Formats: sequence, C-alpha cells, structure tokens
Amino acid sequence: MTALRDWTHETAEIGDRTLSRSRKATPEECIELARELDILACESVGVDYTIKSLGKDRYRFSGTLEASVAQACVVSLEPVLARISETFSIELGPPEALDDKAPPAGDREILSMPDVEPIEDGRIDVGTMVFGMISAALDPYPRSPDAEFDWVDPKIKAEPEAANPFAALAKLKPKP
Repeated sequence: MTALRDWTHETAEIGDRTLSRSRKATPEECIELARELDILACESVGVDYTIKSLGKDRYRFSGTLEASVAQACVVSLEPVLARISETFSIELGPPEALDDKAPPAGDREILSMPDVEPIEDGRIDVGTMVFGMISAALDPYPRSPDAEFDWVDPKIKAEPEAANPFAALAKLKPKP
C-alpha cells in the first residue's frame, strides 16, 4: 500500500463520462512517499489527469506528473535535487480481460503492446500508479555535479605497477 492510498476512484462514479482531476500530495503523504521510495525527501507531488471510459469496463488514465525529490549522491551522500516531469497514458481494464491475451513471441511485440493495468474491485488506484511512475523516473545513480571519486586501492599505492594488469605478464615474457 502506498502513501497515496486515498487516491482512488470507483469505476461506478466515472461511468461513461470523463473524469478530470488535479491532485497534490499533502506534506504527510510526501514524507511517507520518501520513506517508501527510500530517498532523502519528496518535496512535492502533483498530478493532473483524466480517466476516460473506453467502454466494456475499460478506461484510459492519462495526464502529467510533476514531482520534486532529493536523493543521496552515490559518491558523497549529499542531497541531489531532481525534478520529475512525466506524461502518461495507461489503459485500464478488469483483470479477467487481461488474461485472455496470448503472450507475445519476441521483444518487439512486447514493446509494442499497450500499457494495461488491472482494475481491482471496481476501483482505479491512481495513487499506486503515480507511485510507480515516480519510482521508475528516479535516477538509479544520482550524483552531484561536483562529486569526485578519488579513492585508490592501497595495494596500487604501495606498488604502482600493480595498476597495470599486464605488468605481471611482461615480467614472465623471456627477454631476447
């Protein structure tokens, strides 16, 4: 369960029309998101979206996501600020309708398949999808622009030729 657990819509409230919303995470939700994402801070999250009926219990969830986060630099552990800006369009359908499709045969077919998420218990869980988009957009190796990694193996400091992996082989080669 995500910090945005109250960001849901019943499919019955949408019916055959289009639902448009704009939501911003509360400070408490931002704190919980940062904890769940294992990042230093989540300053803000905002999403503007529409949920449009496609008929036959299918919907299109589309819009834009904006977020400000802080992650730890992989070198210095100092905060690295990032701005996430994503547009999205996700098809939603009942889980049983998703099972009837045959699995694709190759990579190209998988990439061309539409992004379809299941609707569970007649509820569209916007919070879980927003959480997933933020998680996927995070830099896996955040690094401060001025961070430098200057560690040198003590063995190399003591024996500089150890830095060259071919130095030991050169010693083995007979001299003419």
